[in-house]
Parts: sequence; C-alpha cells; structure tokens
Amino acid sequence: MNATARAGSNIAFIKYWGVADAALNLPLTNSISMTLDRLYTVTTVNFDDALDADVIVIDGAERRGDARRRAVQQLDRLRQLAKIETKAEVQSRNNFPMGAGIASSASAFAALTLAASEALGLGLDHRALSRVARRASGSASRSLFGGFVEWQAGHDDESSYAEPLFDSHHWHELRDVVAVVAHEEKKVSSADGHGLARSSPFLHARVDQAERLLPTVRKAIRARDLMELGPAIEADALAMHFVMMSSQPPLFYWSPQTLHLLKKVQLWREQGLQAYFTIDAGPNIHFICEDYQEGELIALLQRLDSVKEIFSASPGPAAMIE
Repeated sequence: MNATARAGSNIAFIKYWGVADAALNLPLTNSISMTLDRLYTVTTVNFDDALDADVIVIDGAERRGDARRRAVQQLDRLRQLAKIETKAEVQSRNNFPMGAGIASSASAFAALTLAASEALGLGLDHRALSRVARRASGSASRSLFGGFVEWQAGHDDESSYAEPLFDSHHWHELRDVVAVVAHEEKKVSSADGHGLARSSPFLHARVDQAERLLPTVRKAIRARDLMELGPAIEADALAMHFVMMSSQPPLFYWSPQTLHLLKKVQLWREQGLQAYFTIDAGPNIHFICEDYQEGELIALLQRLDSVKEIFSASPGPAAMIE
C-alpha cells in the first residue's frame, strides 16, 4: 500500500500563532494564505507488513527526535481511521530550506496526510483531509488547497478546517519573492512557539487586530488590490513577531539581516517599488509583489550580501497525488 503526494508550501497573509486548544490544534483566529507553486514537498508513504517500526526519511536523512515523533503521530491518526497497525516508510523531499520560516511543516504534513490517506484507501475529501492535517500542523490544513485559502478557526474538531477563497488563476500575477538570509533550522520550532504565545501580554491585542484585518485581506484579494493587501499583511506579521518577542522566554526569530531587509523595502517603496513584506516564524523574508515588478525586486535583492538565496513563487495548485 503506497502513494506519492505533492503539496505546496504557503505564505500566510493573516497568520496563525497560538492555540485555543492544544490537543486539537485549534487556532485563536482564522488565517488566510496563498499556496505556492514552486516551493513544495513530495512525499511517498509505503505501508509494509515487513516493517517493525515506522521509518521517516526527510531530504535523504533518516530522522529521529521531534521530526520523527510528529510524523509518526500523524501516521497513527490515519492508521486509526483505517483501523490498521501496519508500519510505514516515509520518503519526503523539500525543494527549499526546512525550518527557516518557509512553512516546510505546512507542505510536509499536507503531502504526508494526502499520501497516507491515499495509500490506505480512506477516500477522504479535502475538507476532511484538512481537519486531519491540522492536527499535525495548523498551516498544513491550508496547503491542501490551491490558490488563496482561509482556515476557519472553529470551536471543535469538526468546525476547524481550511477552505478555498479563490483559485490560483484569480490573481495569477501575484508573486512571493523569498529572500533567504539563513538556511539553518530554527532552534525553537513553530509547534513549540505556539505554546509560548499565551505568555505574551500582547497576544489578545494581536488576535483582535487579526480579526479586524481579515475582512480587509479578503476584500483586497477579491479586488486584486496590492496597495490594500500590503499594509494589512505587514501589520499582521509585525504583530505576530511582537507576540513572539514578548513571550516568556522571548522568541527572536529575526536576524540582523532581517531588520536590514525590512528597512530596505521601505526605502524601495519610497522609490516606486510596490512590494510588501511578511515574515513567518524564521529570519527569512517574503516579499509580495506583482509580476511586472518581480524582476526589479529580485535584481535589488541580488545586490545585497546578506541575501544568500532567492526563491520566487506564484499562486499554486492544490495538493495532488502523483
């Protein structure tokens, strides 16, 4: 019993940080993201009666510790649905850096969930898959869908799932240009960081702000209005990082190069470049622009010694079986 699935990473415009229910991985507020076409994970799951234990291989290396634990937990959830105990070998590859703020857990667990479900013949629709993926990684619930996606926070397991807002063709001109300033995996994972969010005195203010920004972001995507979308996504990213930095202990995902780039994009905007930043849980920066200014933005980034690598992605498709 085996299957291979491919899922794109996503960049959240209104982000998920902090949980209302840790056991079910329910978020404190809705979130909205864009699934990416050129940043993805391909995962093969093979259930084999000859295996005595699950084998988890990511980017060519067998994993132990937390990465293995989370993958096995997700396999267990799917095995429970299939009512089997057969162990599996998982082979997973990313075409971008893991654990550096490019939502590798989103694409990884979306691909794992879809591949394992297909291998087991569960016949789950994407909403059901989204609910299962959410248990492993909240942002993975969104990566099962293409284009622009909203994760409904809900109040229980049944009501917390992602659903598409607009397909990838709706605003195909939009680009996510990722400036990589560090390839290293972060020391504190997003999963652990969510648990610290409640220790921040600014968490509730950030949640309130996210609720106010959600209609703005939906409207901006519907109208394909970057000048309305941009300030909203910057405000949400900064508010999320304020929560991280004010948690106990504080989480500093930024590097000096991160702040340098934030100042650069402000300067470039003053000079006429319409690009806006957002940052996930890591030091690397996502610049959101439209296709006609993508080349100019990349050229500016290439001149900076602090930028080690640049990725560019468009709105991408839903997760799929290969």
